[in-house]
Amino acid sequence: MVDDCIFCQILKEQAPCYAVHETRYTKTFLDIFPASPGHCLIVTKDHYRDIFDATPEAISMVGHVSTLIAHTVKQELQCDGVGVFQLNGAAAGQTVFHYHMHVIPCHDGQELTIHSRSQGDPDDLQAMAQRLQACAAAMHADED
Repeated sequence: MVDDCIFCQILKEQAPCYAVHETRYTKTFLDIFPASPGHCLIVTKDHYRDIFDATPEAISMVGHVSTLIAHTVKQELQCDGVGVFQLNGAAAGQTVFHYHMHVIPCHDGQELTIHSRSQGDPDDLQAMAQRLQACAAAMHADED
């Protein structure tokens, strides 16, 4: 864990998050600056700077969880598509240097973005986290 990493702080419960799903190796929570409602982040519980630092096992687990979260988001939010993105390095758009993946609900006619400048409303984020958490639990109870 790295003290000045916001994702490490979330994992150590030193910073709040809107949790959606958790395994022994990953934690999924809502992005507080969502590109669209339901925008999730899947982070490794061990700190890796990016894909070049992460172990193949960590990358595999994040990939596996991304399919579970994508199915959850698609079913619960009835979106037209789901973007799954992983950025490495500032030049590629990475803003938090802890290996993670974005799972973003997409709708026809919506402009595709990965980062938003507008913070989500805390009440809306809490309600969305509860919806997705319940759906993920129902869909994937035996897959963790």
